Amino acid sequence: MNDWPIKLDGMVPDRLRPKSGRIIVDSLEVMADIGFHDFERGNPQRLHISIELWVDGLLHPPAADEQAHAWDYDVVVKEVRRLAGERRYNLQETLIHTIYERLAAAKGVNALRIRSVKPDVYPDARGVGVEIASFDGPTP
Repeated sequence: MNDWPIKLDGMVPDRLRPKSGRIIVDSLEVMADIGFHDFERGNPQRLHISIELWVDGLLHPPAADEQAHAWDYDVVVKEVRRLAGERRYNLQETLIHTIYERLAAAKGVNALRIRSVKPDVYPDARGVGVEIASFDGPTP
């Protein structure tokens, strides 16, 4: 006999209620014409882009377990791919600020962190990159 799902409304103590919710895209691999060295120009490189979006709508269960009540990861991923591929960048800093400005303008975004890593620069390093966030410290 299985009585799940059991409704536990009012049973979660206030100290354990969600205080923030975020959408994560972890290490999305994109190709970009990026870099200021002569050997980098015209030779697209792999980048790993990570995105964290602290958003409205994740502190409470959705009204229904349906797509209409979810953030669309595809929109975020497609936009990052488009921005990375639409032009040449000299600096990772320029690319992540471009991505940052676009995602920060999305409705419901309360905080964000964007990271770009070049995984193929040094054989003895997992990658080199830059990160920007809308807050100080590890979380908003």
